[in-house]
Formats: sequence, C-alpha cells, structure tokens
Amino acid sequence: METYVMALDQGTTSSRAILFNRAGGIVSRAQRPFRQIYPKPGWVEHDPMEIWATERQSMAEAVDAAHIDPKRIAAIGITNQRETTVVWDARTGEPVYNAIVWQCRRTAPICDRLRADGLEETVTEKTGLLLDAYFSGTKLRWLLDTVPGLRRRAEAGELRCGTVDSWLIWNLTGGKVHVTDYSNASRTMLFNIHTLTWDADLCRALDIPMCLLPQPVPNCQEFGRVAENIPGLEALAGIPICGSAGDQPAALFGQACFAPGQAKNTYGTGCFTLMNVGNVPVRSKNGLVTSVGWSWKGETTYALEGSVFNAGSAIQWLRDELGLIQSAPECDRLAESVPDSGGVVVVPAFTGLGAPYWDMYARGTIVGLTRGTTRAHIARAVLESIAFQVTDLVRAMDEDAPCPITVLRVDGGASVSDIMMQIQADLLRIGVDRPDQVETTAFGAAAMAGLSAGVWSGMEELEGLRRSQCVFRPLRDEAACAADYARWRRAVDRSRNWIENEL
Repeated sequence: METYVMALDQGTTSSRAILFNRAGGIVSRAQRPFRQIYPKPGWVEHDPMEIWATERQSMAEAVDAAHIDPKRIAAIGITNQRETTVVWDARTGEPVYNAIVWQCRRTAPICDRLRADGLEETVTEKTGLLLDAYFSGTKLRWLLDTVPGLRRRAEAGELRCGTVDSWLIWNLTGGKVHVTDYSNASRTMLFNIHTLTWDADLCRALDIPMCLLPQPVPNCQEFGRVAENIPGLEALAGIPICGSAGDQPAALFGQACFAPGQAKNTYGTGCFTLMNVGNVPVRSKNGLVTSVGWSWKGETTYALEGSVFNAGSAIQWLRDELGLIQSAPECDRLAESVPDSGGVVVVPAFTGLGAPYWDMYARGTIVGLTRGTTRAHIARAVLESIAFQVTDLVRAMDEDAPCPITVLRVDGGASVSDIMMQIQADLLRIGVDRPDQVETTAFGAAAMAGLSAGVWSGMEELEGLRRSQCVFRPLRDEAACAADYARWRRAVDRSRNWIENEL
C-alpha cells in the first residue's frame, strides 16, 4: 500500500503543504499567502498567528486534494524561512509581538555596538557566522529590550522563543514540544556549531536568558506527534513530525548534494548558494558563513553558504511597487525582447547587501538610464542583478573551498526562468542544472522525515530520485560577460557609498 510524506514549506511570503509519494512525486499541494508588514523603512515583520493559520489551512487543503486516507501519511517534515524570530507566551501560546523577519535591518545598531565591544571574532569562531542583523540573536535582544515587560517575563520563565520551525512544532504538538533543529539553531548567532549546543558566553554577551531557547536536536528524528483537536487537522492527529531543516539546507538535501563539493543555489525571495563541505566546518575568508547542513545517524554535515537578501523580491518590486509588469512570466518576456539591458544596472539592495559584502547600510541603485531606456531594459537588468549576485557568491566560494564548483544545481520559484538561468550559466562559465522536481526545498524536508520514518532506506535511494530537466551551458562571449560583471561591481560600489555620495 502506498505511503506518503507531507512537507510543510513555510516561506517568507506564503505557507505551503505538499504531499509526496515514495517515488518523490507530488501528489497534491496547497498554498496560502500572508501579509508582509513594513512598520518603518528597512523593518519587516510577520504575524505569527497568520503563519500558523495559513500553514494549518494549507495542510488541510493538501490532504483534501489528495483524496487519500490521512492514516497513510507516514510522517511530516518541516522547512522554514530561517532567522525569523518569534516570542510567545508559554501558557497561552499567544505571540507577544510580531515575528521579526530575516530581512529586517532594525538591529544594525545593536550589531555595531557588539562589534565595537570586540565580539565579532568570537561570533565567527563559535557560530561560523558574521555579526549581522540578518541573524536571530540581535532580533531577540531587540524584542527583550524594547517590548515593555518582556525581559522580566522572559527571566521568569513565562515565555518561549524560536525560529519558525520551533513555532510550528510547538503548535502542531499542542504546546508539548519546544525544540529546534541544528540547521535552524546554527543561524541564531547563539549556537556553537562545534559543540552543537547553545553557547552560554554568547547568550550572556547578547543578554539572552537561556531558559527562553528551544532544545537543539538533530534533523532526522521524531520530535513529537500532531495533537488532537487542532481545528481542521483532526484527521492528522498522531502523525509523527520526523524531519526539520531551514529552507536552504533542506534544498541542499533535496538536491541530493550529499558529497562534499556539491553545491546548489535557490532562487526565492533571496538567493542562497550552499556547498556541502563535509563533516568539518570551513571558515570563510571571503564573506561567506558556515552552518550546519543536517545531522543524521550521529554524523553532522556542514555547509558553506552565501546569502543574497533580495532576488525574487526584486521581481515583486517591479510588479507591486513600480507596476512595470503584471506577473513574473511577463518579466521574462520583456527581458527576452531585448538583446541586453542597454547599459542599465540594477542593484536591489533594498535591505542592504548580504554576502560577500555584508553592508547593512547599502541601498538600492539604478545606473545607466538613458532616454532610450524602456521597461524591457529594466526588466532584463533586474534578472541580471539576480544572476550577478549569485556570481559574487560562487566566486567567493571557489576561493574558500578546496575545489571549484563545476556544476550549479538550481531550484526555487525563479529558477523556472530560462533566460535567467542562461544568463547565470554565461556569467559563471559552468553548467546550471535544473531538476525536473523544482520543489527541492519541500522535498528535502520530506526526505528527512521519510528517512527517519523508514519510507526511504537511505541517501542512495534518495539520490536516485533526482533527475535533471535541463542543463544550461555558457553561450555568450566570455569577454562580454566579464565587462558586464565589471559594470555590476562598479554599481555595487555606488550602492554601498550612497550616504557619502548623497552628502
């Protein structure tokens, strides 16, 4: 009898649930968007209750659409937007404030103070991260320092905190389980990736009461079971939650990058390039970070990572804020209608620049406009900006890693863009491999849960499920691509110096 695994893919703009069969095929899926809240420039928030409600609705809809007996679902896996921070009441489960999203830059001044106190080297040595507002630790510090009465309640043990994986597991288990997996924990700036424990010194330096924090656990194991009487999920009661990973390591796992040196890039709201570096963390010299990829059967795999803050969000900006396009496919059609960007370069530093620059104060820039510039040129420049940022990451990774990346496996919503994948191959001068199953993030979470539940026998079986849909090869002249990339780097310099230029 066929068995299934459900993946909860809780992203930055929507909550999804996908049912997979043993062949790795999608049986059904459901998706619910939720609000993006921007209280001030550079601030981004989500309503945690809206996250939970939309995920719960997606689960119920996916089961209904599959027309299967829910008892044939062997396990549930979770993957989530990382670094986004939630604090809630331990007794009622009510959030005490909106979730502060990974994109939010409000804690940049806290990072500056910690850097001035000499904490940066300690953070990098213990956590593999850089001292940046991107990560969860300073978000939690801001909440405790800013929301009236919160620190007192935290120190009294009345509150719980976590990233979105913890928030979902807490709700799915009826408040019985407060855990986080190693991959999510390693993005908080509070977790020692060498000992796989919360670091007391870092918690003390950031003034975080450790009683708030969830228990860190490996990615593949039973965390708990779906509680009874959750509205809309009554039929799923008792199903084990067996896998959890942040969205990017889940995608690395779902892309079957099980061998050191294999790499993938996810094109989503942001872009995230990860390379499997094996069982020993690699310290970057080029602005990348090191995190836990996954832990399975007592063996921990680490990943070297570069993060781009704004990728697909730049296409959304064209659609929602500028009104130049009606949909993402229209962006592709416009970009394909011109041979190049006409000299236009867009740097989408709406919330600063991530790796390898780590500039919290950079701002978006458009250069090269002429009277002949059309919306097609701007659309192409936006697609190119995404590919340029990934090129920055891969170049940095090639310098850090013992061997260069020879093929880049790709996934995420924007990876369906043929023109952008071709631009990417031209810039990198290597193959860009898009699988026939582009839902690799969700499948990675399902695969972890299925491994734990015995649906799949091991990584060899999972590797056999991955098949390439298309491999894009470099076509454009290398010298022309190098000139475009040099133009990009000059535009980045302008975006980083915008305050000085303005003054």
